Amino acid sequence: MPRSLKVALLCLTMLNPLTAYPQAQNQNHSNSEGSSKTSPLIPQEIQDRIRKEGMENSRIMRTLHYFTDVYGPRLTGSPNLKAAGEWAVKEMAEWGFEHGHLEPWVFGHPGWANERLTAHFVSPIKEPLTCEALAWTPGTKGTVTARVVQLSPPTTPTQEELTAYLDKMKDKISDKIVMVGIPSVIAVNLDPPAKRMDDKAAKARFSGNDPNTPPLAGAQQQQGQQQNQQQNQGQGQPPKLRAAQVNEQVDAFLLANRALLRVNDGSREHRQIRAFNNNSFDLSKVVPTVILSNEDFGRIIRILADGTPVELEFNIVNSIFPEGRTAYNVISEIPGTDKKDEVIMLGGHLDSWHAATGATDNAIGCAVMMEAARILRSIGVKPRRTIRVALWSGEEQGLLGSRAYIKEHFGTFEEPKPDYFKFGGYFNIDSGTGRARGMGVFGPPEAAQPLRQALTQFDDFGFFGAVATRSRRLGGSDHTSFNNAGLPGIGVSQDPIEYFSATWHTNLDTYERIIEGDAKKSAIVIAAAVYYLAMREDLLPRISKEQMPPLPPSRQ
Repeated sequence: MPRSLKVALLCLTMLNPLTAYPQAQNQNHSNSEGSSKTSPLIPQEIQDRIRKEGMENSRIMRTLHYFTDVYGPRLTGSPNLKAAGEWAVKEMAEWGFEHGHLEPWVFGHPGWANERLTAHFVSPIKEPLTCEALAWTPGTKGTVTARVVQLSPPTTPTQEELTAYLDKMKDKISDKIVMVGIPSVIAVNLDPPAKRMDDKAAKARFSGNDPNTPPLAGAQQQQGQQQNQQQNQGQGQPPKLRAAQVNEQVDAFLLANRALLRVNDGSREHRQIRAFNNNSFDLSKVVPTVILSNEDFGRIIRILADGTPVELEFNIVNSIFPEGRTAYNVISEIPGTDKKDEVIMLGGHLDSWHAATGATDNAIGCAVMMEAARILRSIGVKPRRTIRVALWSGEEQGLLGSRAYIKEHFGTFEEPKPDYFKFGGYFNIDSGTGRARGMGVFGPPEAAQPLRQALTQFDDFGFFGAVATRSRRLGGSDHTSFNNAGLPGIGVSQDPIEYFSATWHTNLDTYERIIEGDAKKSAIVIAAAVYYLAMREDLLPRISKEQMPPLPPSRQ
């Protein structure tokens, strides 16, 4: 899941009240569909069989084991990710799925993997360090041992200020290990977030009748106004450099002045580390770089502040895979019957970051979606529409795999391909191990209503409905790629558990952090939802041509 917009957009795109959207004309919705539990839209026999299969014969943890323990981590372009995809195709074929394959798309960057990393204090003490390599950076030339220098550029400097500081430091970093920045102060959290959604709040949120949920457009407009105000306040003064601009210049400075290695602060509690990538993806533009735990980073800086020299030792082996310039999405399906040309999709992203094995982000989401489809295949469902599982790559680099797939197969609202009009919805899950609690559907209110009605039987699982969204903004996860194209993406909202507090993108994201019972319940609810869309007479209603929101500006 991309780090830049996930928190804000994941929440906001799912939580808009129905009253925030214009009423689109609904020409496909069947008025005979009631909401009474005594007359469910999904036959009770089917619901019972879905529950029984999902609870008693689940394959989720076995799938998770292979994705994490055997093939993790799964960085886009890496051999591990491709091997995980090949295993998934084979596994789904054994379940009776058809047309399984790896579908290529152009990533454009070589694959990368860290194969070895050791890091130690040498003096004034001897002790191992906790760190992770930054992706798409080079390794060291064997073991390097050197004195430490701290580089602390001014915060939000002008170009003149940054240049002056770097000029002052350039004679001090040759053949040194350079620690960039000052240690973050991570306060003790005396009020940790809840790990479950409150049932009452979840019911209100996903019933479609919560008047307290602000519309997404309003929140974005307010944020834009605040940004404009900040920009206007700086008029008449030398422009300040963005953090990315400072970082790029620091990288070039370290390389030009022969620094041995760059060390960044992990800036998280309890030795958590998030290690992302060199933004250029070009190893020739950076020195070897690691993210050091906040505890180790702060300790070293405090020792340096005493006037005591610090010497560290690193050995980093990173590998490049030129074939990774071509990446792959995993596709497999259960063919439909009388409406087989129409497609219902479900999936998640299979790629992960490299600091751990990518269990909560997002191997468990892929395992849940595979399981939801497996349940339907195992109980003998003959879907009217084709049910297609997609496991994406390149999500962490900007939803690249799903966007490439949509461009190839469906097109967009502005430039549709023939299959655009035969698409019935894409279910996405990508927020960790927590139970499914509700859904956000791109479309008019009438698109969320039937799903909400069809799934009323699952309130005992803590699942409380669906609401509509009209946001076409990219971000959060792969369902927004569909939304951006004007197609009905359906994002699944989940209990947070430890996702944002501990496991999301960190070195703690492992198999052990999965709650099996929650994952089973999510798969069961999603299987029922997929069944409903695959079997109903009409496709979900879409936003009319007149009311389709324009595409938002591209992010710079």
